[in-house]
Amino acid sequence: MPKLISFYDAAKSQWYLFQLWGFCQKLALLSVASLLSSCVATPPPTNILTVAVAWKQTAAEYQALYYQAFNLAQLRVGQALAQRAADSPPLAVIVDLDDTVLDTRSYWAELLSANQDFFDDDRWDAWIPRNQVIPTAGSLDFLKYCAKNGVTVFYVSSRNQGSQTFEFALDQLVKNGFPNADKEHLTVLTDSSNKSLRQSAIAQDYQVVVLIGDNLNDFSRVYYTDDVDSRSAQMHQDKAQFGSRYILLPNPTDGHWVRALFGDSEPPPSDANRQRWHKAATKQH
Repeated sequence: MPKLISFYDAAKSQWYLFQLWGFCQKLALLSVASLLSSCVATPPPTNILTVAVAWKQTAAEYQALYYQAFNLAQLRVGQALAQRAADSPPLAVIVDLDDTVLDTRSYWAELLSANQDFFDDDRWDAWIPRNQVIPTAGSLDFLKYCAKNGVTVFYVSSRNQGSQTFEFALDQLVKNGFPNADKEHLTVLTDSSNKSLRQSAIAQDYQVVVLIGDNLNDFSRVYYTDDVDSRSAQMHQDKAQFGSRYILLPNPTDGHWVRALFGDSEPPPSDANRQRWHKAATKQH
């Protein structure tokens, strides 16, 4: 005879089936949750440079300011040519390299892609030899105008990538078609950012029409200070020079304005320095 299943055995089987069903439901829910979480994009980490670099990368206003600056510089050179006496010294312009005539935005894109939020000298030194720079908006047209009209172009920069520093800089100018790209007209300072000595030497033999840069230190050493207020006060004293002898370009990511905040143009990444950025940004005027 077939073995009869007792009420107890039947109930026990039902209980096991109920537990198995509950386990399967939980497993299915966990699988769905895991799948959904993998589909949701992880928000990018906060980076204090993001807005500044995004502006440089995408804003039409950023490049428009370059066109404006070089259009104004060309106007000043044209005026100097028209007013130049036959016995006056030859005319010249002095320009900075990085973020003035050479566009370095791909470095900043690389920096943010690595989620770095402070200028990184090692990454910069590795980036320079790859020669990814292009002319900034308006710079090449302006400098070619100068060369065409007998105005000498001098390049004065501050960099240090070791023994090949000068060759890297010269190669960037040559490959991008800049005039006067040679050893006579390019100066690269490797142990100082003080451009005043070279600028003064050029001014002994030339009438310097304009100096062009993205940093007030490109115009005068008096701006090399670690005090925001004194730097600003000096700028107000020089107000007549801007647009006349000094042509300034925008740079919200680096420069000696950073030194005025930190006492260092390339401060190390730290929470204390991030707090200092925030304090500077929330300053009331």
